[in-house]
Amino acid sequence: MKYLILIGDGMADEPLKECGGKTPLEYAHTPNMDRIAGAGRLGLFKTIPDGFPPGSDVAALSIFGYPPQRYYTGRAPLEAVSLGIELGKDDVAMRCNLVTLKENETLLMEDYSAGHISTEEAEAIIDTLNQTLSSLGVRFYTGKSYRHIMVWHGGKDGIKTTPPHDIMGSPIEEHLPSGEGAERLKELMELSRKILREHPVNIARRKAGRPTADSIWLWGGGRSPAMPTLQERFGISGAVISAVDLVKGIGVLAGLEVINVPGATGYIDTNYEGKADSALTALKTKDLVCVHVEAPDEAGHEGSLEKKLKAIEDFDKRVVRRVLEGLEGFGEVKLAVLADHPTPIRLRTHTPEPVPFAISTGPPEKDVGRRRFCEKDARKTGIFIDSPEGFLEELLKERAM
Repeated sequence: MKYLILIGDGMADEPLKECGGKTPLEYAHTPNMDRIAGAGRLGLFKTIPDGFPPGSDVAALSIFGYPPQRYYTGRAPLEAVSLGIELGKDDVAMRCNLVTLKENETLLMEDYSAGHISTEEAEAIIDTLNQTLSSLGVRFYTGKSYRHIMVWHGGKDGIKTTPPHDIMGSPIEEHLPSGEGAERLKELMELSRKILREHPVNIARRKAGRPTADSIWLWGGGRSPAMPTLQERFGISGAVISAVDLVKGIGVLAGLEVINVPGATGYIDTNYEGKADSALTALKTKDLVCVHVEAPDEAGHEGSLEKKLKAIEDFDKRVVRRVLEGLEGFGEVKLAVLADHPTPIRLRTHTPEPVPFAISTGPPEKDVGRRRFCEKDARKTGIFIDSPEGFLEELLKERAM
């Protein structure tokens, strides 16, 4: 038996007037996810345990069967693993966004992604930050686009921080880091604004009418986690395919091979087909393969219904359908599709509500037509997984433990 997990990040949502009272998942044309839902086991999965922030870090740990109550130390340490950053016992990793700020009566969070700045532009900025701020006991590491890591040597853990995508359009003052050690983080953010104001990358972006990277935004800090691998737990080999370091980092800790797909951007222009094809290739030699697509989540953060519907339909047509067509000849494959958390268009940030999941042994029959892959039909089944380990246990339940 082989296993394939397809994650559409942030696909779940709320009913919207623009969709005739339906959610984007219910409104979008998704015949391939519907096919899995109709032929298999459909239900809701509570990926965010009570008391945890509703982010992809917590949700992805749950999807891979690692209870956040036991393994979660913060978002940034998971991303650091993907970048090959070795954290010392006294090091704290911080997620470092490049953001656009707007000066009004106070500073507002204009864009959590600096206009989805390119990795090449970001690398030049990160180099400058290292040249100017490393004397303060920190080092910056380039990730992808606006997502980067800062390591604080001898840093403080447990500082209260806020994800920048949670405060779009809001004054930053009330959301700055707080708690013991927060003054150093605020100092670094303030210094970055001075350094970046006339940075060559920003001068060029300003001339081109594009959002500038006005500041770093530090959040999601923590120390290095330790987790048993899926091989140690279940005796299975695996691979993970994603554009974002968070999911890749969890994959590394879980003992999965990270497969980097050319053109995988973490946005709506990502290489969907490349991810599907890479998954099918990996499935020939691996027991479990996970494909993660970030695009629906990014559209949700932008508050764009048009982009979210496109991202969902592209995921269905260009990943799910391509995988279903490629599964012929594989023998028995258990195929799962799910969101990790909702990212409602109205709120432009994550919420902790349970998400729909569907599992079938595939490829399932075509034109089943009994139900759709959406929040409403998932709720109707009465199937509800409320433990972080529950989804993976459901997927692997026929496997000898």
